[in-house]
Amino acid sequence: MNSQTTPQDMQVDLESEFRASNVQEVLDKLDRELVGLKPVKTRIREIAALLLVDRLRKQLNLTSATPTLHMNFTGNPGTGKTTVAVRMGEILKRLGYVREGHLVTVTRDDLVGQYIGHTAPKTKEVIKKAMGGVLFIDEAYYLYKPENERDYGQESIEILLQVMENNRDDLVVILAGYKDKMDRFFLSNPGMRSRIAHHIDFPDYAPAELLAIAKLMLAGLNYRFSAEGEQAFAEYIDLRMKLPHFANARSIRNALDRARLRQANRLFARRGRPLTKEDLMTIEAEDVRASRVFQEGRPDGDAADDES
Repeated sequence: MNSQTTPQDMQVDLESEFRASNVQEVLDKLDRELVGLKPVKTRIREIAALLLVDRLRKQLNLTSATPTLHMNFTGNPGTGKTTVAVRMGEILKRLGYVREGHLVTVTRDDLVGQYIGHTAPKTKEVIKKAMGGVLFIDEAYYLYKPENERDYGQESIEILLQVMENNRDDLVVILAGYKDKMDRFFLSNPGMRSRIAHHIDFPDYAPAELLAIAKLMLAGLNYRFSAEGEQAFAEYIDLRMKLPHFANARSIRNALDRARLRQANRLFARRGRPLTKEDLMTIEAEDVRASRVFQEGRPDGDAADDES
């Protein structure tokens, strides 16, 4: 009997490879960090599986083109797009797709110049910083302004297209923005659409999910709601979602910051008595209900605060 192993007889252990990559650690972290978003998390797991299988194929000399992983994240502000991009970078590094796995986040202003000869060096410098990791372009539709004949965004797009094609084995570009605006952007830039392999939509959070997010945020800061405070915040969410400039988790974070501010002032006003650990940790209903959402039917602070 021939003891030599032929290429057809060779085997690889997918489970062992998966454990060795420590990708599960990143996926678990994503589950802890983000409430809901099941379709998004499913797609990230599918991409991780694709890369893992591709890695095993290479071990058996089943060569093929490097998978294209440039992505388009669509959704409203505060739906977790940046967090997913960060974890995607970690997955790519652990599976050997990129060298570093870091995230570079930019907008149009970081890429496009204001005069002739300014755009190319700006764009190339950003790409140089992002190489080996993930380049996240927020509000990417602003790169293209057809109404302005002297706009230099198209020059930046052309440079990006070339890099996305020629350096896809060491750079993943993620475009992000509102879905309708990104759809129009792709209609105007078919070359960009052809290079995007994964379109992932981030849905708005439901009220119960936003309350769970609030509790997670507070726990991370060593705060918590009282029972009455939690009920008040649930009512706050219902009211705030109906007002302009609602930004999902971002608006929740800003609301909690203001609730903590009110809690501190409430405790300071009663400084004549000793404070317990419970006092210092607890957000009460009055800390929530003092919001202008309850008083005047409008958000606390400037509208821009909820979009930052």
